[in-house]
Amino acid sequence: MAGTAVSGRLTWRAATLAEARWETPSARTLVLDVPDWPGHLPGQHVDVRLTAEDGYRAQRSYSIASAWPSSGAGQVELTIQRLDDGEVSPYLTDDVQVGDQIELRGPVGGWFVWRAKSTSPVTLLAGGSGVVPLMAMIRARADAGTRQPFRLIYSVRTPEDALYADELRRRVRDDAGLDVHFVYTRKVPDGWPAPPKRLDVAAVNTYGWPPDFAPDCYVCGPTTFVETAADILVALGHDPRRIRTERFGGTS
Repeated sequence: MAGTAVSGRLTWRAATLAEARWETPSARTLVLDVPDWPGHLPGQHVDVRLTAEDGYRAQRSYSIASAWPSSGAGQVELTIQRLDDGEVSPYLTDDVQVGDQIELRGPVGGWFVWRAKSTSPVTLLAGGSGVVPLMAMIRARADAGTRQPFRLIYSVRTPEDALYADELRRRVRDDAGLDVHFVYTRKVPDGWPAPPKRLDVAAVNTYGWPPDFAPDCYVCGPTTFVETAADILVALGHDPRRIRTERFGGTS
């Protein structure tokens, strides 16, 4: 299988921006050419390091959005959500241009990953930009042509904040066995059958796989979202050993 690199000595590489596209008004996907890339698994992340002219360095971790290029394939996608008070994300969303280089190290992580050899159904719970590593899993599933049924529950503030919205609609249409349900916390689309609300037991119970199916569950988002979603899964009877979580700072 392509992209099975999980461990090994991590080294910094000079990645060159080959392409960039806006996913939302505040989130940008960077397509990076990375020499001697060792491959990765969907769910892993990389460290990005920026160095100022005075030598000051800032480093952040970002999930990989692309599926799983094999060793040496050399292209990695990152989707960056701008934080207005951030040191790194405003540069990556607003300033870096095609042809520019940034330092990248990875892939990192071997637990919050999905492998095509798994035969279990999968429930994905995403809060905001926490959908990025889960999107890598959805893309990898399609690339591998596997039949594991996936259900994504994606919590966002407004329809305009949803990453990959057009691609998700297309994949629901074309990728058999993929279902997607949105939870809007501040504003719903016209004609939406429910008012804005946070992720709750009813949504997970209705749109996720039941515990009797023994699904693998992946939860990613802000800390409060991840804690709430994991608690709901456990309360519904899911095996905690099948719940994998990845979180980042802030609130949902």
